[in-house]
Amino acid sequence: MKIRALSVFESVIYHSHVVDPSNPCRPTLEVDAVVRDGDIDAGPLLLPVAEYMVMVGAEAGQACLPELKRRGRVTEHLGVPHLVFSTWTPLDIEHR
Repeated sequence: MKIRALSVFESVIYHSHVVDPSNPCRPTLEVDAVVRDGDIDAGPLLLPVAEYMVMVGAEAGQACLPELKRRGRVTEHLGVPHLVFSTWTPLDIEHR
């Protein structure tokens, strides 16, 4: 599945949508956002697991989460589970 991030703040993805829903257990990320120092350069980008579950649906999400956790793709940030994107594709990033 391909997810496009539209807003990122301090490594957390706040607005995103699905570009390609195929293969939900292998999510990839594109970034198309206005960013400031510290938004995308301080480590991996994080998508709340709850948002991922809405994108893929409960059944597919429950099937994919154990494998994502096993591969180290899920972490906790501020007490909330997040999907980790250590690498991603920049599309149109404007630094302000």
